Amino acid sequence: MEKSIRKFVTLILIICSGALLRAQSFSASVDKTTVSQYERFQVYFTFEGESIHNLTNFSPPSFEGFRVLSGPNQSTSMQIINGKVSASLTYSYILQPSGIGKFTIGEASVDYEGKIYKSEPITINVVKGTPQDKKTSSGEITEEELAKSVFILAEASKTRAYVGEQITVTYKLYTKVNIASPQINKLPQYQGFWAEEIEPRQTINFTIGTYKGERYRVAEIKKVALFPTRAGALSVTPFELNVPVIIRRKRSGNDIFDEFFNDSFFGRTETIEYTARSNTLKINVIPLPSENVPASFNGAVGNFTLKTEIDKKEAYTNESITLRYTISGTGNIKLLTVPEPLLPAGIEKYEPKVYENINRGSVISGQKIAEYLIVPRTPGKKVIPSTEFSFFNPSTKKYVTIKSPEYEINVLKGVGEYESPASGFSKEDIKLLSEDIRYIKTSDLGLTKKEESALIKPWFWIILVASPLTLMVLILINRRKEKIESDVRLLKYRKAEKAAKKRLKAAKKALDNNDIEKFYSELSSALFGYLEDKLGIDKSEFTIELALEKLSAYNVPQELLGKIKDISEKCEFVRFAPKSETVISANEFYNTAVKTIVEIDSYLEKKK
Repeated sequence: MEKSIRKFVTLILIICSGALLRAQSFSASVDKTTVSQYERFQVYFTFEGESIHNLTNFSPPSFEGFRVLSGPNQSTSMQIINGKVSASLTYSYILQPSGIGKFTIGEASVDYEGKIYKSEPITINVVKGTPQDKKTSSGEITEEELAKSVFILAEASKTRAYVGEQITVTYKLYTKVNIASPQINKLPQYQGFWAEEIEPRQTINFTIGTYKGERYRVAEIKKVALFPTRAGALSVTPFELNVPVIIRRKRSGNDIFDEFFNDSFFGRTETIEYTARSNTLKINVIPLPSENVPASFNGAVGNFTLKTEIDKKEAYTNESITLRYTISGTGNIKLLTVPEPLLPAGIEKYEPKVYENINRGSVISGQKIAEYLIVPRTPGKKVIPSTEFSFFNPSTKKYVTIKSPEYEINVLKGVGEYESPASGFSKEDIKLLSEDIRYIKTSDLGLTKKEESALIKPWFWIILVASPLTLMVLILINRRKEKIESDVRLLKYRKAEKAAKKRLKAAKKALDNNDIEKFYSELSSALFGYLEDKLGIDKSEFTIELALEKLSAYNVPQELLGKIKDISEKCEFVRFAPKSETVISANEFYNTAVKTIVEIDSYLEKKK
């Protein structure tokens, strides 16, 4: 029995030690084993293990038969799978053959915790190159080669979507060479989309990946959620980065000092500024179905739920009641319109307080809350009817309507209010005060008969004629008011200036608080909201191009249209790069924006 236990323990120790030995590995790989005489390729030496902190003394092979154009370039990655940590460190080189035939890349070595690990040799078959390849034989990296070695790839989660449906666009930076910190050169334009940036990147972390069968270091540099605002073929313009590419200098001549200092230890490198551009994305946007559209549909696309709450169901007259509407789910929370309650007579409603809780993960989700303050003015049983909220679900391709519950409120008469008039007085209440009550005279009063015409005063005729005229004026005013209120666009047109002033006030407050990002967001809302109301454009269909097109129809000067476009682009840019702005420049920009809105309003009023 004891002997069996010893054998079992020994077996376990052998297995564990074998696992530990296999935990670290050092290997070599290339992106291609057959290359032309003047073609460049990459070789990778990768160490994998639980940790790379104690990795030292990397020794590359001699690369006999090849010219080293760049390297060693280092990249690291780390993974945690089921609680187990693994890491890797890769040394990469860009090589070019110096002759034709079969050449061997010798073994490289590295020291890990006192143990030497060596890679296996790799054989490269070099074939004769074409005359076109000879153009790059000087060893200098060409623009074409840089384009293959450093580029940005834009990937869309879908290229066909409904209006208002989320499309996630991811920008990834691919590189085979060593680079320094890239800088934004030009942000993409999302014309025809509402954009929400997802998890903004503060640092760039590279991992090892492949593209078209070739190995690259890959980093996700930007992710954005796009919501199409109109149907048709839409495009997302390229994202541009200024990427400093670090390459190894070519050794000139046969100087022994050049040979000595050409060693990678001394870092004889040079930096080339290269502009990397992403591809242009084409998105086919489908209009929402026109059949079976609910009357309460207001442009919401996604998957939502509606929750309503009331803080009390019994109250006194003139006592406030809070009615809360909460819309939760996935979709463009920013553009959601919370339904308004339909209140019975005798209950007064105030402007709601609107809150947003947006989760900008891979799928935009969150809540939009509207709190209505309602005040009953008359006692009795009051019923707040059910309210509908409709949205289009792109997953099921159907419209969905949600109904809120009906609320009954018992309104009690407030203390000291709605007193009925007194029915009479008691004897004790009646007193003779001076000449308040006079006795009826029974003697001859000396009354004389007056002419009949004198009984009708002139003011009677004035009132008689003026009354119908006043009634007609009031009827016309009331009809005009009803017309304005029934015409939502006309109502928005008249209130556009007032709404813009309110938004500009919020922008100024954010500027005073040194909140640059919120300032530009509020300023953008002020401009876009003004144009939506003034030009009668629905929020879900609004784009700056559509607004400019409508303004052009009013013969608005091109100079003024250019200012509007500049303000829009500046607000969009600062949303993704707020740190580049100062309070001084923002203040100047605010004055320009206010002046532009005033000029537009003045011009449109003249054309009215």
